[in-house]
Amino acid sequence: MPANRSAPIGLPGGSRGWAVTVLAATIVLLAVEPAAAQRGGQLVLSVIDRDSGEPIACRMHLRNAAGRPLRPAGAPFWEDHFVLDGEVTLELPRGEYTFEMERGLEYLVRRGHFIIEDGAEDAREADMQRFFDMAAEGWFAGDLALSRPWSEVEQLMRAEELYVASLITWDDGEDRLQGRPPPEPLLEFDGRRFAHLRAGRQRWAGGEIHYYGLPQPLPLAAPASDPRQTEYPFPLAAIIEARAAGAWVELTRPYWWDLPLLVAAGQVDSIQVAHGDLVRGAAAADEGHGKSRDRLFYPGVAGNPRWSQDIYFRLLDCGLRIPPTAGSGSGAGPNPAGYNRVYVQLDGPLTHEGWWEGLRAGRVVITNGPLLVPSIEGYPPGHVFRAAAGEALDFEIDLTVSTRDPITYLEIVKDGRVAHSLRFEEYAEAGRLPPVSFDRSGWFLIRVVADLPDAYRFAMTGPFYVEIGERRRISREAAQFFLDWVHERAGRIEIADPAQRTEVLAAHRAARDFWQRLLDGANAP
Repeated sequence: MPANRSAPIGLPGGSRGWAVTVLAATIVLLAVEPAAAQRGGQLVLSVIDRDSGEPIACRMHLRNAAGRPLRPAGAPFWEDHFVLDGEVTLELPRGEYTFEMERGLEYLVRRGHFIIEDGAEDAREADMQRFFDMAAEGWFAGDLALSRPWSEVEQLMRAEELYVASLITWDDGEDRLQGRPPPEPLLEFDGRRFAHLRAGRQRWAGGEIHYYGLPQPLPLAAPASDPRQTEYPFPLAAIIEARAAGAWVELTRPYWWDLPLLVAAGQVDSIQVAHGDLVRGAAAADEGHGKSRDRLFYPGVAGNPRWSQDIYFRLLDCGLRIPPTAGSGSGAGPNPAGYNRVYVQLDGPLTHEGWWEGLRAGRVVITNGPLLVPSIEGYPPGHVFRAAAGEALDFEIDLTVSTRDPITYLEIVKDGRVAHSLRFEEYAEAGRLPPVSFDRSGWFLIRVVADLPDAYRFAMTGPFYVEIGERRRISREAAQFFLDWVHERAGRIEIADPAQRTEVLAAHRAARDFWQRLLDGANAP
């Protein structure tokens, strides 16, 4: 199985990066009995880790000469790919085939092709090469939006190098497991992987949320029609009750119409900034049932994800500290498990509770491509740097960058604006990022964007916070943005019943007052 292999290129200053030529392999299978009646042949494919020689799980995209995805018997399959746990038997018609094999984001992609002749029987071994180990650096990957069968979750997590997963098994008042749930809501395996099997989803005209950490579904009434058209019952009371019972509430898109209301009510624990609209090999067409972007300012492949990020940045600019997360949406959308993922930093051994504590503290990196290990003065994202009024703070950024995709640029985003932007070649030559300076409160983060024509791949650290003079930064422009949003949203509400309309509009008036108070107390442009 010949292959073209690339070598890692070390960057100066302790940062690491790779200019990667993906592995290519050619397998030619010859017929054992060319004259036999058997049509097609068989390939037993084994996959190992190149360094350890041990069998490993991975994901495979296998296509015939017409480009049609193929599904081996017994392998967990979704859309255009399947996962194999160390070995798979491929029973295939005569013909030519192409494949891609991936294992999360920390292994090189393996691409190649092979030919099946009639009567062929062969066994081959492929090795997968890890180029970076985030867990060894104390960062553990999670996917907070899986809608796949719970019986497949172990294989999916192994194949994608995931350590934490939330499986959506109930939504909008319907339990998908229909009385056949697993014995316990939390599945632990391999001694260090955790899957919570009873996460849930609730949708309405103003948005969509996920509930994490509950032992069983909430007793929600199933809507009579499409929940995305449902204005009543408004979910705020159910959300408040669920959080009081220990639920973690996540907004699944930053642009859902009721984001300003839920944030104003203090009912959002996290927001998926890298969400299911970021799709492998495609771009999001629009924002669906959410607040649409201005396509003049947010065009093309990057439009939807940059709109999502800018909304999130405006929340930070209002002094709010909500951690960003990521979810693949696999099972509800076309992505593989773990395509969008959130890495959480832990100082000690991995536990399920510790991972969520790290997420709440904001010690995160979200990504669907490049890998980042950031540190400021030894602190991870989420840390608050404090100084007395009148003092100034300067920060040197310690950053490790590892990638298998070509990178366009690295950016330091400060207080909602790009403070520094470097081409990757500049960063590689300098070996460091420019320092960041503050003489007043604010926040900053690092963003890296890959150079791909048909999909938006990026990585972004959680924010680092700066407090000078014991007061957070509150931007007048950002507060006005959300106040205008609340007014626009309230004008879209159509509820015929007067009592129901009064109830819903009362929540929007409370949100209006919240953003107005922030605007009145703004201390920055």
